[in-house]
Amino acid sequence: MANVISLRNVNKIYGTEIKTQVLYDVNLDVEENSFSSIIGQSGSGKSTLLNIIGTLDKPTSGEVFINGIRTTEMKKDALAKVRNETIGFVFQFHYLLPEFTAYENIIMPYRIKGDAITPEVNERALELIHLMGLDKVKDNRATKMSGGQQQRTSIARALINNPKIILADEPTGNLDSDTTEKVYDLMRDINDKFKTTFLVITHDPRIAQKTDRIIEIKDGRISLDLVNQIA
Repeated sequence: MANVISLRNVNKIYGTEIKTQVLYDVNLDVEENSFSSIIGQSGSGKSTLLNIIGTLDKPTSGEVFINGIRTTEMKKDALAKVRNETIGFVFQFHYLLPEFTAYENIIMPYRIKGDAITPEVNERALELIHLMGLDKVKDNRATKMSGGQQQRTSIARALINNPKIILADEPTGNLDSDTTEKVYDLMRDINDKFKTTFLVITHDPRIAQKTDRIIEIKDGRISLDLVNQIA
């Protein structure tokens, strides 16, 4: 399969007078349609790596290719276009807008861009709502949903533009074990149904063991890259 993410000799240094290097010569390829996890201790560089892949941050040196496009030297507007068209984000905190319903939060990326909510967009939103098991709460405001329902809504929002890649930073970190399993199973279903590539940061070994590939970051370097035969 083709690589949808490629990093070449990526370094990240913060600060000017006092410099702190967070990533050291990271090389990484991620195949399309794959489901991989990134593990590592706090401060190891996992989130920095995910932000660079997601074009939310730029490396100090090295090259980043997303869906075959070299993003390293791209301007802000061009990066935003790649991000909006190619990448969906799911975070530990769902970041839903509390005054809006589940449905309204899911279509919010279109509202932000100023695009019309076409029948096709509406149909996809309703399809995702059904897939996420949110039919009964689609008209509920975010504050009137459980933690699991809120996180499933955020996953649906990430999927509304049909991205090739989902980057998830501790997506089940605030959920109990039963809900964690359900959310993980949903992400797997999405991976199977839509062929969406998933790259998931997790501290939960149960989740990591269920992914196809485990990438461990230690002190800013890839210390383990394991194809998981158990998944």
